[in-house]
Amino acid sequence: MANLVYQQQIKRQKKWVLTGFILSFILIISSILLFLYPFDARKQADYFTGEYPIVFNGKQVGNGMIDGKSVYVPFTFMKEYIDEQLIFDDKSHSIIMTTPNKVIQMPLESLTYYVNQKHVSLQTAPVKALNGENYMALDTILSIYGIQYSVLPETKAIEITKDGMKKTYGTIKGKDINEKRLRLRTKPDLQAPYTAQTRDKDIITIEKEGAQYFYVRKENGIAGYLDKKYVMKDKTETIHIQKEQVEMNIPQMNGPINLTWEAVYTKNPNTAAIPEMPGVNVVSPTWFELTNTDGTVKDLGSLEYVNWAKARGYQVWALFSNGFNPDLTHKALKDFETRQNIIRQLLAFCQTYQLNGINLDIENVREEDGPLVTQFVREITPYLHQAGLIVSMDITFITDGNWSAFYEREKLAETVDYLMVMAYDEHWGTSPEAGSVASFPWVEQNLKNLLEVVPNDKLILGVPLYTRLWEIKDTGEVSSKSMKMAEAKEWLAEKGVTPVYDEGSGQNYAEYYDTEAKATYHIWLEDDLSLNKRAELAAKYELKGIASWSRYFADETAWLALASEKNQVVQNQ
Repeated sequence: MANLVYQQQIKRQKKWVLTGFILSFILIISSILLFLYPFDARKQADYFTGEYPIVFNGKQVGNGMIDGKSVYVPFTFMKEYIDEQLIFDDKSHSIIMTTPNKVIQMPLESLTYYVNQKHVSLQTAPVKALNGENYMALDTILSIYGIQYSVLPETKAIEITKDGMKKTYGTIKGKDINEKRLRLRTKPDLQAPYTAQTRDKDIITIEKEGAQYFYVRKENGIAGYLDKKYVMKDKTETIHIQKEQVEMNIPQMNGPINLTWEAVYTKNPNTAAIPEMPGVNVVSPTWFELTNTDGTVKDLGSLEYVNWAKARGYQVWALFSNGFNPDLTHKALKDFETRQNIIRQLLAFCQTYQLNGINLDIENVREEDGPLVTQFVREITPYLHQAGLIVSMDITFITDGNWSAFYEREKLAETVDYLMVMAYDEHWGTSPEAGSVASFPWVEQNLKNLLEVVPNDKLILGVPLYTRLWEIKDTGEVSSKSMKMAEAKEWLAEKGVTPVYDEGSGQNYAEYYDTEAKATYHIWLEDDLSLNKRAELAAKYELKGIASWSRYFADETAWLALASEKNQVVQNQ
């Protein structure tokens, strides 16, 4: 009896083992089949959100609107993806656009907009507001930016393309294929939700390629992932969009520029007393200065001076200054209308004095106001170019603080004709320690840094014609005073001091102890040696030329040193 029971138990165990084996085999085979032939997810996901979605560069970037036959896109889209310099001016309720030859003002909800202050009338407003957002009509701006658009079928998506973009086309190969396999997926995975159905011979664009999947877009704008074996890759095309032709008449300077600033504070110099300046081809009198928050510009111009300069073959690029006042600069440049007021005055001065150019000298500005300065430059340059004038701007070497950090040098270089780097005041008048106005290692290293962001053919090296006599009292008190080149020579002769070459600064240097004053005097000389070396530095880095501050400090040796044969200028007026 016990043996019979044992045999029955063995049979039951074998039966369970066999059953377990069969179930395990089925589970393994099912897993393999599921891995090789996964079930298609049936859940459909919405691809677009909102009405009139904008398709740009392979993704939805916001929503536009359509009013009648006019297609509008948000100002925020235009600024982020098309033109970062686009601004909305709160005071005039206008969008401001600038190009190399145009300043365009588009007031909100107006049938009129302005190009270089001349009005243009339209049937529909180029700028509209909806739910607190400003929208721009695409038809008004297509040629300016080299973009095109189309409203796609079914979805009414607005597809925007730029000149130079590439499109790769493809065709669906789906004959006798289960339509579920031809669905576009949100991820490169058949079990991911799908966004749209494709069919055999559908034309699509291929936007991304992975190991097994393409990311493709249907003609209605909906996109998703599709197995590469169902896509036949066709041609790739580069989109060419005809942009508006820029017509500009900007005078050119052949050869290096040799400019000297004429410091005018209250009245113009007696031109009869100005000596010959061999090699100089541009003079820049400091005539115009911002004086009021409404944009009022002080005028010290002199037609007599212009006539004198042109009779000697000099071009005249009058200087406009912000008065080096950060508060005044912010208030005057923050509004479009005030900037335009400044521009109108300067244009009138240019015509009155028959100028060849304008030199913008904007200094001591808070860093956060740097974009306002850039915008002002972008707005004034087209007008000056339209009037046939050269536009230059003064900048500093790259450093911190109000005197440097606000300059958007790369953007400014794209806008103006020349940038003049004021390569001096390494040690300024109230510096806590004595030193050179501009030692050569300091100049060259900073110049190299600057050339990483500014092209050399647009850069002019500013050189000092002044030096500083430093007094260091025995008590440790440090002070200095600026000296003309001739005054420095007179001081050396008076003290009976012979300068020696200083390797550290690359200049001639002298010092003198005055027992009566109980002070040591130090001077790093700007003389024919240093000026010739500065001209050679400009030639070494193939800069556009040199600019000297200022004519008042020079003696006759300065012009000879700066105008060595290799730095001579040929002018084309």
